[in-house]
Amino acid sequence: MKLVLPGVLPPDLVRVIVLDTDVTFASDIAELWALFAHFSDGQVIGLVENQSDWYLGNLWRNHRPWPALGRGFNTGVILLQLDRLRQTGWEQMWKLTAAQELLTLPATSLADQDIFNAVIKGHPGLVQPLPCVWNVQLSDHTLAERCYLEAADLKVIHWNSPKKLRVKNKHVEFFRNLYLTFLEYDGNLLRRGLFGCPSPPSPEAEQLQRALAQLNEEDACFEFRQQQLTVHRVHVTFLPHEPPPSRPHDVTLVAHLSMDRLQMLEALCRHWPGPMSLALYLTDAEAQQFLRFVEASVVLSARSDVAYHVVYREGPLYPINQLRNVALAQALTPYVFLSDVDFLPSYSLYDYLRASIGQLELGRGRKAALVVPAFETLHYHFTFPSSKAELLALLDAGSLSTFRYHEWPRGYAPTDYARWREAQAPYRVQWEADYEPYVVVPRDCPRYDPRFVGFGWNKVAHIVELDAQEYELLVLPEAFTIHLPHTPSLDISRFHSNPTYSECLQALKDEFHQDLSRHYGAAALKYLTALQQPRGPT
Repeated sequence: MKLVLPGVLPPDLVRVIVLDTDVTFASDIAELWALFAHFSDGQVIGLVENQSDWYLGNLWRNHRPWPALGRGFNTGVILLQLDRLRQTGWEQMWKLTAAQELLTLPATSLADQDIFNAVIKGHPGLVQPLPCVWNVQLSDHTLAERCYLEAADLKVIHWNSPKKLRVKNKHVEFFRNLYLTFLEYDGNLLRRGLFGCPSPPSPEAEQLQRALAQLNEEDACFEFRQQQLTVHRVHVTFLPHEPPPSRPHDVTLVAHLSMDRLQMLEALCRHWPGPMSLALYLTDAEAQQFLRFVEASVVLSARSDVAYHVVYREGPLYPINQLRNVALAQALTPYVFLSDVDFLPSYSLYDYLRASIGQLELGRGRKAALVVPAFETLHYHFTFPSSKAELLALLDAGSLSTFRYHEWPRGYAPTDYARWREAQAPYRVQWEADYEPYVVVPRDCPRYDPRFVGFGWNKVAHIVELDAQEYELLVLPEAFTIHLPHTPSLDISRFHSNPTYSECLQALKDEFHQDLSRHYGAAALKYLTALQQPRGPT
């Protein structure tokens, strides 16, 4: 790919830095860019000398490397002067060189690097040698010690051994710690470098800055306002992921979590064999802990159909609906099950949902939200029911209850659990104030309202939006999901202990009511009437 960049990149792009993915920067990349100024008129490629004897051909008997100038050059870090490369006829040059060398040599051993070196051997004036600190190569036969023992400041570490971090080197522990320190660096601090960025801000960025400037730090709800406007760094598909095969009624489980719920992932994977899209709210250091957690887990490392999306933590409140929207936007199946990570679905739910979607013919213009009845247990160890009959037995024995029956019955009562006990077919229920069931909807459903951060009303507002857009609420008779006990989140604790928190949540509700009225007009009257009555927290 590196060889063809002058031809495939936009013709008005004059120069570019090309990096291998196994490099660690220990300096400002702007300093590397500044080295273009050292190119003479005829120089078109900037490279660091290869820090091994590979191209000298003396590593082992019968070693026949491709031709190179001296020790050759390593292509893990490249400065390309694209305009000059195009003018010199680069594409024809490297292709002719490669064809000529292949007449007497086997295939390349180091891919494009061999061809770059063969071209430079015949045209040494093309290359601008770069200081060795810009590509300190930790290969199996490295001579990089000659560089870094004399250098005062290392710029780029190149893990170009196939062993990567496990390479054998007497100083590797230093470089490994440098790499790990970089991984745990707070990435939000890197935004400082954008302050002086010469490019003009986008209209969206200018609008955001105006909104932030209008915030009053003396406002009791300042934290809520600021969190709503925070633009988080997002790493979509943080780990390798294989998209699910195309199925007409397939369902992705969508959820979110932070580090304190990480232990629930393995159980969730055992219960849900289908695709998942999960948004994780983590610091940079926690993201690395999560990576190691997955690698060490037999259950998680075996699942390639679970997409993890890291939203980097910033601000004091949990951006719950922003997280949900990230996970929802990355779902690839026609339908999504909007859940929470502390719920375990029934073992058969994935197959049952796909069958129900087909039977109800939801793909033929029918707008429906399929309600999955929610239950909870206060026991940390209990036998998960394998069927509805077993669940009802546990319910009657007091081992289970309907979700939030004691704290917030209004949130789930419209599901009509008494009817569900006897139901053998899906049945329709009506929206009621504060209803917040877990539902299965088409992937293109309305997004969650991002103004709701922390604890309270985040799902309620979404169900209101679904009802306003005329989604039927259909309860599935054989579906269920069970909430597992855990320590309360910080936001729930703040809600119960801080009166200001409740007041700020009420202010968000009032703004939501106003937006409903503006958007839906007279149709929003039923929501305004119901929602303006004094209610509970959720």
